[in-house]
Parts: sequence; structure tokens; C-alpha cells
Amino acid sequence: MNPFRCSYARLWLTIFLVVCGYVPMMAAGEKLSIPPAIAKSLERNQIPVDAISIAVAEIEPGRPGKHTAKSLLSWRASDPMNPASTMKILTTLAGLDILGPQYRWRTKIYTDGVIRQGVLKGNLYLQGSGDPKWVPEELAKLMKELQALGISKIDGNLFFDRSAYAQNVMEHNTIDGETLRAYNVPPDPLLYAFRTLSFQIGKSRTADFIDITYSPVLSQLSIANEMRLVDRPCDNWKSDIRFQLDPESGAKTDQALFAKFSGNFPSGCKGVNYNVVALDANTFLTQGFAAAWVQSGGTWIKPPTGNDAAVPLAARLLLQFEGIPLADDVQDINKYSNNVMARQLLLTLALEKIGKPATTANGEQVIQSWLKQNGLNFSDVVIENGSGLSRSEAISADQLNQLLLLARNLSIGEIFYNSLPLAGADGTMRNRLMAQLRQFLHLKKKPEVRIKTGSLADVRAISGYVLSKSGKLYAVSSFINHPNAWKGLDAHDQLLAWLLEDGPEPKQAR
Repeated sequence: MNPFRCSYARLWLTIFLVVCGYVPMMAAGEKLSIPPAIAKSLERNQIPVDAISIAVAEIEPGRPGKHTAKSLLSWRASDPMNPASTMKILTTLAGLDILGPQYRWRTKIYTDGVIRQGVLKGNLYLQGSGDPKWVPEELAKLMKELQALGISKIDGNLFFDRSAYAQNVMEHNTIDGETLRAYNVPPDPLLYAFRTLSFQIGKSRTADFIDITYSPVLSQLSIANEMRLVDRPCDNWKSDIRFQLDPESGAKTDQALFAKFSGNFPSGCKGVNYNVVALDANTFLTQGFAAAWVQSGGTWIKPPTGNDAAVPLAARLLLQFEGIPLADDVQDINKYSNNVMARQLLLTLALEKIGKPATTANGEQVIQSWLKQNGLNFSDVVIENGSGLSRSEAISADQLNQLLLLARNLSIGEIFYNSLPLAGADGTMRNRLMAQLRQFLHLKKKPEVRIKTGSLADVRAISGYVLSKSGKLYAVSSFINHPNAWKGLDAHDQLLAWLLEDGPEPKQAR
């Protein structure tokens, strides 16, 4: 037989099978296929099969720490691809295991002054370690701790020590140029409230005018509301709103700021959030700290200005404030895909294990060492910042599945499992697979889907666990890297629904 004729025959057979929705592949020595519903979804949305990777493995229970996995479906599963936010699986799993779920970030406050008759006469020096969730509620607790030291009035200024991080990791570089968007906030050892102003806009309950409130409270910020209420549905409500912060940049930290809103606001909106990153880090923290002190009942001799400075050697420690446990932070990172929190966790690994100033390269070194200690050789994995908000980060679907298996064998496995978004219930999976899950409401033990999602322009990704209707636990990871990736949500939902029904080995529900 002519070998070329045989090769052409196989080529045309492969093309025919792909068009018909049957894509052969090999996994664990068996011939498997992309399920027809998934193949049809890809074809319908013009996503070629060489733009998707899929890895599915059944996690088989064993003694604690001895779970194993059997590969069931593998399509380009070993090819490194852009994972978008599913990269947070690697960062959070390593963070939980290395630091421990009860790890807490520490923010230290020093002074070069003295406390007399309730007055602190001297400056405050804030030294941060990168607490990713230093929010108004936490700052209010810190203020109470300051007051417990006998301070009711401050006669001094604020200084910020950010020496925990290397300067280059704090630079505001973005992959899309959207510098005012909250997801692009750069890391900061003294990150307060994600450096994001959140304006709540809605129609007043008592009259036909627009209410605007905001958080966190800043000491010198006022709102100028020049918007008009128009009779229109709430669709695309942002398109006709104009926002201006005056002065927009280069303001002194004690200078009055005006947030001006103009344009039209639809009456059909019950209430929306307008989030913006519009102030430099020092202004935002200075005015936030100053306002929190006043809200707690304290006073200032004069409004503080905040400046960068290292803690002087002669300064003494007033207090050390500890943030919420890492386990709670990981919930936010994974369920709501918080990029800056993930980046700060990677830098914390560097800070705790190698020392300051923390760098991304050192964080990657810590993670690679941890992988090797757990028998995983991921030398081809590319970590740029640990959040997935990157064009260069890369990992394979099979490698993510290996991490999912590893998690089941670690003491923090359940904490990690519960941090993943639950389909139909919370996080980025809140509104997905709702119809499919309703089919199993009659079952005594309900199936569930715990999936970390990821999305960038040209990227859609999923990675996590599916507990099927028969009680089997599957690890599943899949990436789509293609200009039509935004259409790939359906294919991923089809994959997850297929596993809910027990995928390649259907069984009757009990």
C-alpha cells in the first residue's frame, strides 16, 4: 500500500470526524472523544479544536493523603496555554499550604513622639506587609486599638513605609491600558480598600432625584451631582455617565477633592456601583486614615499630609495590627477573582520565605520549590504575577488537574475546595449551570460544581471539581485561547454538565 495514500486517507477521516463532532484522542491508553455536545458548541461558535485544551480525571478516594486520579479525557492537556484567572489556583493553593490558613498580615504603626494627656505629639509611621484586605472595617478596628493606648488627639503627620515590596512591583502597568479600573490596581504593602472609590448611585426612594454615596470615606472628598434622571431601562447605564475628579492627579494629600458626576441616569436602575481608581496611593491612604480616625471619635490638630518615608531607627512601635486570616482572603481571591489580592499573596510568599524587598521572581522561586517538594515538575510554567492578569502566564490543563489532586491530599484541601466558586450559588459561577443543577434537586446528596473561572480578551478558562450525580469527584480544567474565546462559555458549561451526568461512565442516580 502506498504510505502517502494511507496518510491522506487518515487525514480526511480525521477532518470528517471533527466536522461530525467526534474528535478522537488518547488518555491513559484508551481511545476517548470530545463529547458531541461540546464539539458541536465549538463548531457553532467557530472555535477550532486546536484552540481548546481539556483535562478530566476522576479522583479516587483513598486513605487521607493517598487519593489518586484516573485520567478520563485528555485533549491537548499537556500544552501550556494562557490560563487567565485559573492561575490563582496555583497561587492560593501554595499560599495556604506554605503559610497556613491562619496566617495573618501585620501592619505596624510607629511614632517618633510621645503621648501626654491624650495627645500624641509626634508623627505616625505606617509600615505595611501587604495585607490584601485592609478595608474600612479593619481600619476602624485599628483606630480603636490606637485609642486604647490613651490617644484621642494627634498632633503630627503621616508617613508610609512601603519597603516590604520592590519598587518595580508597585508600578502601575496594565495589559489593556485601563488604569482607572479596579482589577488593574497594582500591589502595595499599604493597600487600603483596594485603592478603589466605590460610588453607589440610585434613584431616591422619596423623590425623583439621584442619590450618590461612596466608600471608603475620605476626609476631603465631596460629591458634585449634576446628573439628570431619564425615563429609560437600566441597560448600558454607564454609557451616558461622565465622571471627573478635581484635581484629578498630583493633588496634595490634604487638598479638597470634588467627584463630579454629570450626564443621564436611567430611572430603571434600582441601584448600581460605579468603581474607579482615581487617586494616587498616598492621597487615598492619607485621606482614608484621617477620616477613619475622626469617625472613631479622634481629632487632628491639623489635617495630615502623607509622605513616603522609612521608619526611623529611633521610632518606637505603638501597635501591630493583624488582618483577617489567610483562609478568608483566599475565599475572596478565588470566588471573586480578585487580582491584586492574588498578586499580594505571591509577594507575601517571597517576603516570608526570602525576605524584603519582595519580588515576583522570588515569589515564583518559592512556588517552584514547593512544587518540587510535592513531587511536581512544572518547569515550563510561566508566572508573571500569580493572578492570571497577564499575556505571558502559562500552565497546562493537566498541570492544573495535578494541583487539584494534590489539594485533596493536603491538610488544607477542604479550605481550598470551599474557596472555589459554587455554581448556581456564589462568586463568578453564581449564575451558571442553574438549569442543569435544578434537575438534581430530588437527589438526597446533591451534585455540585466548584470551579475557578478565568477570562481575558481571547481567553476563557475553567478549573476545579465536579461532584457528579452518582457521587464521583472529577477534576476538570479547560482553556480556550482564540479570538472567539468569549463565545466559549457554552462549551465549558456543556463540559461541566456532561460531568454532572457522570461523563464517560453514566450511572443511574440513587
